[in-house]
Amino acid sequence: MAGKTVNKKCVVVLSGGPDSATVACWAKTQGYQIYPITFNYGQIAVKETQAAQKIAEKLGATTKIIDLSALKDIFSGTTSLVNRKIPLTAEFSAPIIVPFRNAIFLSTAVAYAVTVGAKYIFYGAQGSDEPYYPDCRRDFYEAFEKAARLGTDQEIIVRAPFSSQKKSYLINKGAELGVPFELTWSCYRDGEVHCGRCESCVNRKKAFQDAGVADPTSYEA
Repeated sequence: MAGKTVNKKCVVVLSGGPDSATVACWAKTQGYQIYPITFNYGQIAVKETQAAQKIAEKLGATTKIIDLSALKDIFSGTTSLVNRKIPLTAEFSAPIIVPFRNAIFLSTAVAYAVTVGAKYIFYGAQGSDEPYYPDCRRDFYEAFEKAARLGTDQEIIVRAPFSSQKKSYLINKGAELGVPFELTWSCYRDGEVHCGRCESCVNRKKAFQDAGVADPTSYEA
């Protein structure tokens, strides 16, 4: 009797940063057929989407870029990631949060998964972000998974494979997997190189240092 066919298709939310790039690379090495999806939500860091395209190409895939830039009209009153008038800090602060961003991304990823017949949805939430970002927590994505199943009548599985690990672990894992970190983009700004001063750049620097992995990134400071 023939064995049951295992669905190894997955949608990966690919932001262009090192965390999601590691998840995408991990998924591919696990034998998944990856369907990356990337979002333009009006962020200042337009290089994120450019980085995501390059990373997807390296993995032999094409990322589907979704234009949600109209969301800038909603987010501009609260977050420095879309509004240059809101101070951008070197440490975590409330204006760095983009409200319910991962839920918005995952909702679209669910629709994409149903369309391409993928059972799994992976995103790059990790343990270093968990204390600060509610939509990076296991409780959140497990609840979201239930909503996705109720809303589609399908056995959707939503996971952040490294949600219990620190960012430095992902850097180590990514180095092991051959992630092209030089193509990734973390900075909240849109300069020629990473600013080196925003919270995301600071976290990126620290993660490479803590991991003991050479950082290929060019920083202004």
